[in-house]
Amino acid sequence: MEELKLRIRQDGRNLGNGILKVDGFINHQVDPALMESCGKELASRFANLGATKILTAEISGIAPALMTARYLGLPVVYARKTKPITMPDQVFLTLAPSHTKGRMVELIISPEYLAGHERVLIIDDFLASGATILGLIRLAQTAGAVVVGVGTLIEKVFEGGRATLEAVNIPVESLVCITSMDDGQIILGDC
Repeated sequence: MEELKLRIRQDGRNLGNGILKVDGFINHQVDPALMESCGKELASRFANLGATKILTAEISGIAPALMTARYLGLPVVYARKTKPITMPDQVFLTLAPSHTKGRMVELIISPEYLAGHERVLIIDDFLASGATILGLIRLAQTAGAVVVGVGTLIEKVFEGGRATLEAVNIPVESLVCITSMDDGQIILGDC
């Protein structure tokens, strides 16, 4: 997607160790027009899968998930990283490593918002190692739901996440693929 590629070239920063800083337009400060374009594109790629709900992780996945949901006419549920007092005692919970936090994080969903009859589309900001998305898949499967697809804004191809997800045999779409971040560069390639 050219609009997202341009924004990454213009405002993205390679912080080293595989960390791409896109805080100014995706995951701290959000550009609504860009997210709307990304959501529209992701929705078009998954329109025929019969999804009934979109699942993402708190917090960076919420903007692209919400915009995708807008175009598909679906609700969004996001996995929380801390359990609020309003959530029931019995929850769906898994652990996933966070590259940017440098530690394991909990992913928690209330059973009242993810049911066994759901056809779930996972939307997130990044596909890197695939660990967070695998965590979301585990949560959906624990609920008895079927995951019908995975869509991401940015895929860091060099981290191998797509290969990790091949084992679960779910369609994966990324809007932009980064093939290398060596030597402080951000090299974009085809997805």
